[in-house]
Amino acid sequence: MVLLAGCTPLQSQRIATTIDITQRPDDWFTMRGSLDNCRIRFERDKVGRVVFLGGSITHMRGWRDMTAKMLQERFPETKFEFIDAGIPSTGSTPGAFRFERDVLGHGRVDLLFEEAAVNDSTNFRTPTEMTRGYEGIIRHARLAQPDMDVITMHFVAPWLMEDYNAGKVPVVVQRHEQVSAYYDVPSINLALEVTQRINAGEFEWKKDFRDLHPSPFGHKLYTSTIGRLLDTAWSQPLTPDAKITPHEYPKRLLDDASYYGGRLVDVREAQLGKGWKVDPSWKPAKKAHTRPGFVDVPMLVSETPGAVMKFKFTGNAVGLFVAAGEDAGIIDWRLDDGEWKQQNLFTEWSNQLHIPWAYVLAANIDDAPGANTMHTLEVRISDQKDDRSAGHACRIVHFLVNRDK
Repeated sequence: MVLLAGCTPLQSQRIATTIDITQRPDDWFTMRGSLDNCRIRFERDKVGRVVFLGGSITHMRGWRDMTAKMLQERFPETKFEFIDAGIPSTGSTPGAFRFERDVLGHGRVDLLFEEAAVNDSTNFRTPTEMTRGYEGIIRHARLAQPDMDVITMHFVAPWLMEDYNAGKVPVVVQRHEQVSAYYDVPSINLALEVTQRINAGEFEWKKDFRDLHPSPFGHKLYTSTIGRLLDTAWSQPLTPDAKITPHEYPKRLLDDASYYGGRLVDVREAQLGKGWKVDPSWKPAKKAHTRPGFVDVPMLVSETPGAVMKFKFTGNAVGLFVAAGEDAGIIDWRLDDGEWKQQNLFTEWSNQLHIPWAYVLAANIDDAPGANTMHTLEVRISDQKDDRSAGHACRIVHFLVNRDK
């Protein structure tokens, strides 16, 4: 673990908020820090574990498989393990809380590809949440395994292209770039690349790229740019004395409430009141769409207005990871006998599927670092509901806890 003593968030690299879209860069990536640690593992040790963390664009067949093939061809004698840690509909907030399970849970990680720009923006995450989630992922990696190499990627979506064509750098790119620059993580701006190359008439969105879930053409473009970044990072031979070295990182957080200690907690730790139960293998009563990991798993459920449950935890943030379907309701919640607040669990996509959704109910809970104060979250099913919803259901797959480290 290597800290950069005295570094403060104000000393982090300034990130542009506007852009001249007519000015094309030399390439659409920023090479920061080093990717030598994973190269030593791949080239000399002949082993490597590569994790792909993201949403549906990562989970689908495409750039992830192409990148795995590219790495295997670059290092033909290396025994690789490639981990698909993509879960559709999820961005950096759920990614930060599932990082311990879905990334670190596989053992040593040599190279992590991380993408969250599309879902962070389409899921209406606030700029603050974008920072807290993305810093949560990157700092957790630095804390848990300081020699892990990481690559940030900003995938393309129509609304990101609209921002660029209006001369604005999308807020989600600003926030993720700020984190990447602060932690010296290389990044690839595929949203900007696609926008500028379409503007230059090299290809068309509908005909060639298709949509934010790219056609094979789009996935090949993504993989090609990743390859160029690796060409740049590995342009010179390894020196004879090259050795795996921990990455330095700042002592201070960009946001003191970032989810860098995020973890998933079993719903069976809750204290259940009448009207709540743990379904050991939940599945929807109707033939509704679901996501992997959010069906045929234990789930804490209630559809009864007024039903109350409690969850005790230590940490500076707490929330719920839910499956929010067509009957998703509204919950009342409070922390430590405080004021009751409300959270509507129904989303823009709830009528289409039981969508995985991470709700951080309370963040930046005022605890001294390491105090380990025991807190109590109470959740009550409201008798109110969204006008679009068919019911009052609350289905919790995991509790979310950010434990201050």
